[in-house]
Amino acid sequence: MKIIVNCDDLGASTPVNDSIFDLMQQGRVTSATLMMNGAALEDALGRIGTFRQCSFGVHLNVTEFAPLSTHPGLLPLLNAQGEFAGNAQRRPREIPLNASIREGVYAEWCAQIERALALGVPVSHLDSHHHVHTRPSLLGILKRVQERYGIRRVRLRANLLSLPISTRKRISLLRQVAWNAALRGFAGAETCDAFAAFSVFHARLLAGFDGRGAIELMCHPGREQYAAETELLRGPWKDRLAPDARLIGYNELS
Repeated sequence: MKIIVNCDDLGASTPVNDSIFDLMQQGRVTSATLMMNGAALEDALGRIGTFRQCSFGVHLNVTEFAPLSTHPGLLPLLNAQGEFAGNAQRRPREIPLNASIREGVYAEWCAQIERALALGVPVSHLDSHHHVHTRPSLLGILKRVQERYGIRRVRLRANLLSLPISTRKRISLLRQVAWNAALRGFAGAETCDAFAAFSVFHARLLAGFDGRGAIELMCHPGREQYAAETELLRGPWKDRLAPDARLIGYNELS
């Protein structure tokens, strides 16, 4: 088992940055994704060079902070202050992603990646804030972004679920598997074999989980609502891993 522990939201705030870099220093985190329009991006960029053993990707974002692009297609996603209005656009019944919005998202994602490259970020992979990149209507946009910048590694939808596995979860898993297959087949992405929140993996590990292949674990250190998960991450979980398991970054994914 090869494990990528990826922290989302690097650059969102100084406390988030502090928590992520502290866990990297401890060897409990191997990867992070940067919010290129985040409030504390400059602080994060000043520190990533210290952690050359870790991978750094772009946390594609159309749900928080102000956009980098001025594309008019983004207007339905913005609040009165000109900032992204939250994650309501994940729910198609509330905000359908028509062609204009999709082009706005494409422009914004391109602007975020271009800013990362211009600032010298060694972009290893892509994921997104509030999992927006996993919306089926944005799969074509994601493919265009990958092809434009040659970034092949992308986060899956969650396919390692918490126990017990109910009928409802099995139906959800089928949808996840279908999207993951499209991500690899249609978009040509390189992915891990499995993806889950760290808290889900931790519970499965306590229950005797001994998986194989590459697994990405998502966490959000420094965010108050994820304080309990961060405490688990700081605990003795690595002692429960199989002897041949190892922690890797996205740059080592093959």
